[in-house]
Order: sequence, then structure tokens, then C-alpha cells
Amino acid sequence: MTTPSKELTSKVAIITGASGGIGSVVAKRLASDGFAITVHYAGNPAKAEAVVAEISNAVGKAIAVQADVAKAAEVEHLFKQTREAFGRIDVVVHSAGIMPMLPISGGDVETFDKVIATNLRGTFLVLGHAAQHVPAGGRIIAFSSSVIAKSFPNYGPYIASKAGVEGLVRVLANELRGRNITVNAVAPGPIPTELFLKGKTQAQIEEFRKLPPLERLGQAEDIAGVVSFLAGPDGAWVNAQVLRANGGFA
Repeated sequence: MTTPSKELTSKVAIITGASGGIGSVVAKRLASDGFAITVHYAGNPAKAEAVVAEISNAVGKAIAVQADVAKAAEVEHLFKQTREAFGRIDVVVHSAGIMPMLPISGGDVETFDKVIATNLRGTFLVLGHAAQHVPAGGRIIAFSSSVIAKSFPNYGPYIASKAGVEGLVRVLANELRGRNITVNAVAPGPIPTELFLKGKTQAQIEEFRKLPPLERLGQAEDIAGVVSFLAGPDGAWVNAQVLRANGGFA
């Protein structure tokens, strides 16, 4: 892959979890907003390269970088590769995450630890590196979830991890006082991604569709629009907030 010219790059965004689901749509939306994009992926290079190709074919600039967000050295590599390719990092959107369903009473500590490692430790590492690299005027955006307000059975590990994400966002916003960098979270409602649909029956999906007053599932484009707002000039006064983009779901 040809390395993009640093001289031609204006603003740069890292999108974790950008090989599919909401992350890929966010990556393409920010590319259309004029950002050069690092498409992060965990384990599917073909999907990541497809997103890169789509952005490049639309006269954008993008690279794909693999990393396990739960591993400090790999997160460091993600940021290093982005700086080497584009020369700077202006926006970091951390959307990577996992959502296995399991009851608290089951005692599946191994799966619980994996959820916390990916969703919470991963957020800690990504946000920490973002704080080191993003300049004044930059934006750091993490993903939480509107399911926090519902406390559905079997969502215990996932909700615990996302509640932690919201805490990290608010603390980091205060730690960056005086640097003119905003730190926010987006908490989507039900979006029919592979992550959401896995293990659900059609009847369960229909119940989720009926929960918001708007009586529809959200679309990834709905969330990408919120991220675009936070990453753009109109989002400059929004800081230390959790935007619950969920159609009134919670």
C-alpha cells in the first residue's frame, strides 16, 4: 500500500473497530468530512482493507492497522503507524468492543475478564495514548452504550465495562484541562450490527425495535452523524458528556 503524503494531509482520525459495524460507517463519514483515516481492526484484514479501498476510491486517504486494544504495545503501534503515515493525529474515535451475553450467576470469569480487557482496559489504553498525541483543538470520542440504563439480564459484563468507559471519559476531560481538547462518549441505542444481532431471535429484535418512541432500530449512519458533530467545529463546546443517541430508548 502506498503511504499517504504527510504534506497533503490536513486532519487525521484514528477509528478503532473500523473494519465493520458502526466503526466502518464512522470511518467513511469522517473521511467524507475531510479526515485522513486510520482504519483499525482486530482480526479481519480483508474487511479493513475493503473500508480503506472504499475511502481511497472516494478520493480520501486511509490506511489499515491491526492491533489488540487490550495490549499496550499494540495500541502504541497503532498510534505510531498513524503518525508515520500522516504526520499527526487530530481525532481518536474508540468504537472497538465485544458483547458476549452471560448471566452473572454463571461464574464465567474467563469471559468476564475478556470483556473487561477489551472494552475497559482497551478504552483506558486508547484514551491514554490519545491524550498524549492529540493537539489543541483535537477530539477524543469513546463508545458507551444506552443499554446501561436498562439493566437487561445477561448484559452484566458488558454494562459494567461501558459504565467504566463513561467514568474514564469524564475523568480524562478534567485531566486535559487547559489543553483545548474535548473528551466525550457516544452511547448508541439498538443498532442492527453483527454485534447486536448475534444470538437474538427475530422476536427479540422486534421487541428492541419497539422500545424507542420512534419505534425503529437505529442505523449506523445515525451514530456516524453524532460522531461527525463531536469531531467537527460545531462540537467544540461539548465536553465531558455522554450523548445517548438512541431515539428515546433510555
